Amino acid sequence: MIGTFGTEKARERFLAAYADIQREWPVPAEEVDVETRYGTTRVRRSGVGRGTPLVLLPGFMGTSLTWYPHVAELSERHEVYAVDTLGEPGLSVQTRGLATDEDLAAWLSDLLAGLGHDKVHLVGISRGGFLALNLVIRSSDRVASVIAVEPGGFRWIGTRFILWSLIEIVRWLLPPALLRLTTTGDPTIRRTLRPLLFGGLKFKAHLAPQHLYTDDELRAIKVPTHLILAEHSVIHRAREVATRVAPLNPRIHTEVVPGANHVLNLQNPGLITTRILELSTPD
Repeated sequence: MIGTFGTEKARERFLAAYADIQREWPVPAEEVDVETRYGTTRVRRSGVGRGTPLVLLPGFMGTSLTWYPHVAELSERHEVYAVDTLGEPGLSVQTRGLATDEDLAAWLSDLLAGLGHDKVHLVGISRGGFLALNLVIRSSDRVASVIAVEPGGFRWIGTRFILWSLIEIVRWLLPPALLRLTTTGDPTIRRTLRPLLFGGLKFKAHLAPQHLYTDDELRAIKVPTHLILAEHSVIHRAREVATRVAPLNPRIHTEVVPGANHVLNLQNPGLITTRILELSTPD
């Protein structure tokens, strides 16, 4: 099935919020539409750096604009492609269902081929991290490395995550002064992205069933892969993940960030930017 907004009014409100937040993008950007067998994927291209290009995948319902706090520094060293994930709210246009993990991998493979680079660093937050790992488990063509921040796929996501999400939604509604007292990070980022987040809640996505990586799948990864995990994540147990993957595949490296939770990119965006630059610098 195809993801869509419940009403035309909801879609228009979301697009208006999207247009407003585009103005926060701190560097020049070109809008690129890439055709895939599942539909047209909208990508924001910035930067002229000489390093291997970065392809940035947001978390669920995050859109390419999730990356606005990071793109200025990243684009100084790399050509950067920030993606509106197909099948989620954004400017991508889905024409065929993404019903399986194989479909998701095929879509992302088509996207990378359409960008035309021999190799890219694939960077994802939350579901974006899952999508990156889901691809390289099957094929590492065109992928130089993976950087996955709080990726899914290591533990069933259920009630604990839902309860945490409800608390997070309340936090997004707080004024900056109260937000500073209840969470870490720059409240300006949440205030900027808030209209897009709440507008996206009206989108009806049709996602593939949850999948947990098997040991054999993790062993199959053939490119340098960096997992950046939050100590207090609600989608996995970070230390258990680190302990599990270490003996399976020497290409997979894990960092557990003390005190952080699943919105690690909001709590410490500077850390995420720094890690991306550090891990993609060797080329």
